[in-house]
Amino acid sequence: MHPIYRWIEELTGLSAAFQKHVLLTVIVLLALWLLSRLLLRLIFQRQHDIRKQYQWRKTANYITTGLAILLLINIWFNGLQSIATFLGLLSAGLVVALREPLLSIAGWIFLVWKRPFHIGDRIQFGDHVGDVIDIRLFQFTLNEVREWVQGDQPTGRVMHIPNNRLFTTPLANYNYGFPYIWHEVPVHITFESNWQKAREILLEVTGRHCEKLSEATLLQVKRRSQRHLIFFDDLDPKLYVKVVDNGVQLTVRYLSKIAGRRNSEHLIWVEVLAQFLAAQDIQFAYHTTRFYQTPPSTQSPFPPNGSEQAG
Repeated sequence: MHPIYRWIEELTGLSAAFQKHVLLTVIVLLALWLLSRLLLRLIFQRQHDIRKQYQWRKTANYITTGLAILLLINIWFNGLQSIATFLGLLSAGLVVALREPLLSIAGWIFLVWKRPFHIGDRIQFGDHVGDVIDIRLFQFTLNEVREWVQGDQPTGRVMHIPNNRLFTTPLANYNYGFPYIWHEVPVHITFESNWQKAREILLEVTGRHCEKLSEATLLQVKRRSQRHLIFFDDLDPKLYVKVVDNGVQLTVRYLSKIAGRRNSEHLIWVEVLAQFLAAQDIQFAYHTTRFYQTPPSTQSPFPPNGSEQAG
C-alpha cells in the first residue's frame, strides 16, 4: 500500500480501494471533459454554422456521457458482469416506477433514429405550434408561435414537451420534404363589380410578393419533394373564383416562406386595397340585409268610405 493511501486511510477512515476508485473517477471525468473540449474546438474552427455547431456539441455530450457511464461502472463494479444480477433485480421495479422517463428515452431514440424533425424546423405538435430550438434526452423545446398572436409569429413563450408524447400525439412538420408552404388570401367583391379586372389585379400584386424561386432552387425543391412523394406540377400563383352569398370570392394561392406568411399577406392587402379603391368598377362585398316592399295596388276592392251599399 502506498504511504499516501495509508495516511489518508488513517486520517479519514477511507479504505485504499475506495481511494483508488475516487482517483480513477476524477481522472476519467477530467480526461473525457478535456477530450470533448479539444474535439469541439477543432470542429468549431472549421465549422462556422451555428446550427451545426449546436448539433456537434449535443453529439459530443451524448458520447462523453455514455463513455463516462461505462468507464465508471467498470471502475466501481469491476466490470459489467458483477452488476448483472443487481440490474436484473431492479429492472422490473424501474419499468413500473420510471415508466414516463423510460418512454421519454424511447422517444429520444425515435427522434435520433427516424428524425421526424430537426433543430430549426417549425412543427405543430398537437395544439402547439413552434420552432424546435432544443432536443434533449427527456424533452424537446419549442419557441412558440400563434396562440393569442395573429399570424405565425413568436409569442415569447418557450414550450418544453416530454418525448414520450411523440407516440400518442399527431406531429406536423412544416419543413419536411418541401421547404415552403402554400398560403391563400380570399377577397370578396360584389356581383356588380368587374371581377375579371379584380382577378388581374390580384394575380399581378401576388406575383410581386410571392416567393420567387430561381431555376436551381426550383430544381432542388422538386427533387427534394419528389424524394418524399410530394408532387407539384406548378409553383406559380393561382387564383380561384367562387360565387358566395354576398358576392364573388376571389382566392389567390401562392408560395410563401414558412415564417413569411403574415408579411406577404400584409403587402398584398396594402396594394389590393389601394388599387381596388382607385377602381370605380370594383367594390368590396360585405354582409348586408335587403328589404323588398311590394308596391300598393292601384284599385282597392272596397269603396272609399270602406262600406258597401245595398241595392
